[in-house]
Amino acid sequence: MIESLIKNQLSLKRYKVFKRRKLAVLSSIFLIIATTVSFTAEIWSNSKPVILHYKDRTYFPVLFSYHPKTFNITDSFYMDYRSLTLSKDDWALWPLIKWDPLESNKKVSSYPSKPTKLNFMGTDDRGRDVFARLLYGMRYGISYAVLVWLLCFSLGTFFGSIMGFFGGKIDFLGQRVVEVLSTVPQFFLLIIVIAIFQPSLWLLIILSSLFGWISISYYIRAEFLKNRKLEYVESARSLGLNNFRIIFKHILPNGLGPIITFTPFVIAGNIVSLASLDYLGFGLAPPTPSWGELLNQAQKNFTIAWWLAVYPSLSLFLTLTMLALVGEGVRDAMDPKHN
Repeated sequence: MIESLIKNQLSLKRYKVFKRRKLAVLSSIFLIIATTVSFTAEIWSNSKPVILHYKDRTYFPVLFSYHPKTFNITDSFYMDYRSLTLSKDDWALWPLIKWDPLESNKKVSSYPSKPTKLNFMGTDDRGRDVFARLLYGMRYGISYAVLVWLLCFSLGTFFGSIMGFFGGKIDFLGQRVVEVLSTVPQFFLLIIVIAIFQPSLWLLIILSSLFGWISISYYIRAEFLKNRKLEYVESARSLGLNNFRIIFKHILPNGLGPIITFTPFVIAGNIVSLASLDYLGFGLAPPTPSWGELLNQAQKNFTIAWWLAVYPSLSLFLTLTMLALVGEGVRDAMDPKHN
């Protein structure tokens, strides 16, 4: 099906090379499924029913918030669906995991509690379900990683293409600016700024992107320096095409190799960066679900709560391994020796 949609012969060859790497294909499928489940986590892990049929009416608590008065409850402002009494004509479709990532299990005597039937991966030091926090935490990790990659590669592609295409003084001055920015200790600067301001996902994304574009700009600049004097570019100039069209319509499509090849590895690195910031306490604001925050709890409770170290570490290990395998498949697909 995919092969029928690919019209370009070179792209089809690259797809076939990637397809031959079975581990890369399986990893891609695993990542797509895991990401989809994480971004639809409310359906799989929540303290609210997905669908509730009550007194001849159907409700969707996962999608909409209902006031307790809707269900004739007048002594509470918080709707606890577990305490709702259902008649024989009423029914509810619950998620597979009946825990919200911010909800504490009050049925256990102490926190963190070991894995049980109620919390099969145990709870953290506030009684919250570990699996629910891992599931929701992946959403934030993937969002951060992909958005930082998108911003960094967009900026790096733009500045690198300008420097490589025009050369001369523009390239000279641009490289001096890049050299100065590359000497800035980015991670420590990020920690300092976050310590001053209230951390949020968008603040982390913007701050991480301020210097993250530098590395990819080197590769894009090199591609433009190599391609700008080739015959097809000279032909485009002779036809009177402006520089904008030559850069983005002719040279850039032929210089996308580094962007495509580095993408899985950069996304993996971004996931580690967010986990590191969360582990150090400079990441997402509590009580946001986070893999790094669970690892921080594991470090504080390493003698009594092995599950806080094992499951987040395993999640990170599997995700990074899958991305590395996909990256190897993409690298082989983009290698001219395989085409």
